[in-house]
Amino acid sequence: MRPWSSSPGRCRFPPRSWIYTTGRACTVEYHRAQVRGHLGFRECSVADAEKLTAYLAERVAHKERRPEQVRVELLARCRAESIEPPTLGRCDRIVAAALRAAEESLTARISSRLTAESIERLVALVAVGTDQDDEAGPGGGTEGGDGPPVLGKIKEAPGNVSLETMLTEIDKLLAVRAVGLPPDLFIDVAPKVVAGWRARAAVESPSHLRTHPVPLRVTLLATLLHEREREITDTLVELLISTVHRIGARAEKKVTEQLINAFKKVSGKENILFKLAEASIGTPEGTVRQVVFPAVSGGEATLRELVHEYKTRGPVYRRTVQTTLKASYTNHYRRGLIKLLEVLEFRSSNHTHQPVIEALALVARYASAGNTTYYPLGETVPVHKAMGGDWAEVVHRTGKRGRRRVVRMVYEVVAFQALRDQLKCKEIWVVGADKWRNPDEDLPQDFEARRAENYRELRKPLDAAVFVDELRAQMTAELTLLNDRMPKLSWLDIAERKSGAIRLTAAEAQPEPRNLRRVKGEVARRWGIVPLIDMLKEAVLRTGCLDAVTSVSGGGSLLPEVLAERLLLVIYAYGTNTGIKAVASGGHGHTEDELRYVRRRYLSAEAARAIAIQIANATFAARSTELWGQGSTAVASDSTHVRAYDQNLFTEWHSRYGGRGVLIYWHVEKKSLTIHSQLINCTASEVAAMIEGAMRHGTTMDVEANYTDSHGQSEIGFGITRLLNFDLLPRIKRINKVKLYRPVAGEADAYPRLTPALTRPIRWELIAQQYDQMIKYATATRTRTASTEAILRRFTRNASHPTYAAMLEVGRAQKTIFVARYLRMRDLQREIDEGLNVMESSNGANSVIAYGKGGEIASNRRDEQELFVLCLRILQSALVYVNTLMLQDILGEPEWADLLTPADRRGLTPLFWSHVRPYGEVNLDMAVRLSLAATTVPGPRAAEETDGREPVEDRQGMLPLP
Repeated sequence: MRPWSSSPGRCRFPPRSWIYTTGRACTVEYHRAQVRGHLGFRECSVADAEKLTAYLAERVAHKERRPEQVRVELLARCRAESIEPPTLGRCDRIVAAALRAAEESLTARISSRLTAESIERLVALVAVGTDQDDEAGPGGGTEGGDGPPVLGKIKEAPGNVSLETMLTEIDKLLAVRAVGLPPDLFIDVAPKVVAGWRARAAVESPSHLRTHPVPLRVTLLATLLHEREREITDTLVELLISTVHRIGARAEKKVTEQLINAFKKVSGKENILFKLAEASIGTPEGTVRQVVFPAVSGGEATLRELVHEYKTRGPVYRRTVQTTLKASYTNHYRRGLIKLLEVLEFRSSNHTHQPVIEALALVARYASAGNTTYYPLGETVPVHKAMGGDWAEVVHRTGKRGRRRVVRMVYEVVAFQALRDQLKCKEIWVVGADKWRNPDEDLPQDFEARRAENYRELRKPLDAAVFVDELRAQMTAELTLLNDRMPKLSWLDIAERKSGAIRLTAAEAQPEPRNLRRVKGEVARRWGIVPLIDMLKEAVLRTGCLDAVTSVSGGGSLLPEVLAERLLLVIYAYGTNTGIKAVASGGHGHTEDELRYVRRRYLSAEAARAIAIQIANATFAARSTELWGQGSTAVASDSTHVRAYDQNLFTEWHSRYGGRGVLIYWHVEKKSLTIHSQLINCTASEVAAMIEGAMRHGTTMDVEANYTDSHGQSEIGFGITRLLNFDLLPRIKRINKVKLYRPVAGEADAYPRLTPALTRPIRWELIAQQYDQMIKYATATRTRTASTEAILRRFTRNASHPTYAAMLEVGRAQKTIFVARYLRMRDLQREIDEGLNVMESSNGANSVIAYGKGGEIASNRRDEQELFVLCLRILQSALVYVNTLMLQDILGEPEWADLLTPADRRGLTPLFWSHVRPYGEVNLDMAVRLSLAATTVPGPRAAEETDGREPVEDRQGMLPLP
């Protein structure tokens, strides 16, 4: 009987163990029959195969479209039915048949929900004669290009923030809605299936789409349009937010530039006031020119400058800005914003913000009222908070008859500003959006039914009082320890001072490693200067990480070895930022068109992410515990700014880095292996990115702690990480200003040595009231019913959400616990610094690897930018993986192992590149391998999957990809 394997449908016997003579084959079959009879199993008959196919099509393939996962379910079903697993080739055929049957059933169901008019419009999108067809095969061509005018326009990515982009996106949305798709078309289809159809429709050209049966064709097109409608809606919301911000920012900049030449700051205002008072009292009968002007240095000119400074900084300046803002809105941006109100539907679940919704309705109703200055006297004008403050005097004006009127254009500006503020914290949401949808949809809908399970998964008590008592007790214990040990902490001083109560002396430097340079030199001596492409190739061949890469469209006619080579070259092209055109000129025999075809059809973001995860897991498995110690549970995370093309919505200006670009947020474990990467914009929440990476890295590592730079010290970050059960360990910026909260009210003398740094007590009653809601939001983060950023967007200072206030209190308690521990423990301070140093080293490696185009991402497409990040991560992970094996080969020898001191072992890292050549011509030879003995290559597939070809071993006994 064929043995079961941890890998679906694979046997791990030596490659030649199943090569036998005909006589021995009969004996083997006899023995297998005896084993089957003893265990109660039977061979898989044709009828069994048909039943298995039907089962998979009905129960599995409707929700799971990945062949390897369907194969896992097939083997599990065989075990349950006491059926001997079919051969690998037969398994593949059963899986393919099940996937095909499920797809036919699903597409028939979806197409039956469409009206005849909708089907006709969908088919017309790819009709013959409306585009320049591309019948190119794997060799290249323009497959997946713009296609016909309407479909090509719908596929296009948005441009930068401008009125033109806004109008273009509105036209796209109207074109999608004109097809008339039902809103609940895919309501019972698994999101993974919808995502797969959408990716397939995006890469297939109109000519290929026309070859599909009508149900499949219209389903693919409907999926693409359905998803694009949500994406375009999100884009329009982001354009609205950015445009309203731009109107205000440019108005302030314009007014400032007008006033800056006349502006001169007047110093010594207190002295001027004293001299004026003294002169006035001394000579009360004199004139201003005789008494006041001479009393001030500079005389009349200084006083004029003082008056001008007040006016430019005070209400007059604000009114000038508001007037300029109104003119900018009226003369340019109003056309696009008003049209947005026609295509987007805004709603709010909070009655507090209904006046803003009503204000937008009023604006839309009078959008075509011409040059009317005021709203009619009988019109009810909704009043909202944004109309107060600096805007109050501008929104209202006294008419000719002494009546207080509302200025229409100013009211529109204020309404859009209020809308922007409430959209950002999702107090107002948009119908039909995804990112900006109803925030209630972000929460798990079955939370009440699975309450006990959700609490258990988060390891939290059902009783709020128990949670509060645990948190308070831990807070009390840490403050007590810090207070009691203060006299022995030579590096810490807490006292009343203007600069801040806490004074923390930096830790002394650790001993420097002495022998690591010799170890790195030995690496270069044994293996020479290794091209980066060979490091990637070695990692791929040893981990088998390309085995699961399949075509987005589900087919594919490329030979596995050809596909592997092209994938390697494309990953290298993106990861080094040199581009496919430059890599195609190397010595490998693959053309630029062939590489671009593989990029479109095979290397999706999901595939690249899976490759990086598999290399990371292989690195964890290959590590020697004698050399590297036990596996760590802590990661460091931080963002890196990368310049990028700016004709898109995602690229933004970053004030700290002084340029336009994007942020890459990395998670790196303590031995320099990157376990997660994200592409975020410059204004995105880095706390959300930190939580996302720690929760969803996808590797076998169990993350229990996260080192961060100063962005991680936010109280909301401490609150959510406490609920999610991992420790937030930030580097505290301006620790001298940090305040410690009291665990109990009414005990002013409880911690006498900490008194200068203490502030008010924690409001435990608020935590207890909102405990269940906080758990619900934490469950949403854990189960990914919405992105972490979407959930935390509600928890901003602009929001009045009650759960936000409670989460802040939890965060303040947890931050107090951390700071007390941080001040007390020198080892924790060093641990955080070491973790963040690893992060800095990782950034240095990235700058060496991604050397192309001056480090700038030369694309406006979000998917291209994301693929650059993922391929860069793959290259760095491959470098760490191979370096780990090299170091283990060297340090496994006694003479080298005995050389290492404790300082050397502390500083030992596999992230170094002195022996690596990332530049030069790209030459790829799959037969040339590195001589490494630290690990083995996964065994080959069985004989029926290699078409009878004998695998050829290389000089190290390692097998190339089949």
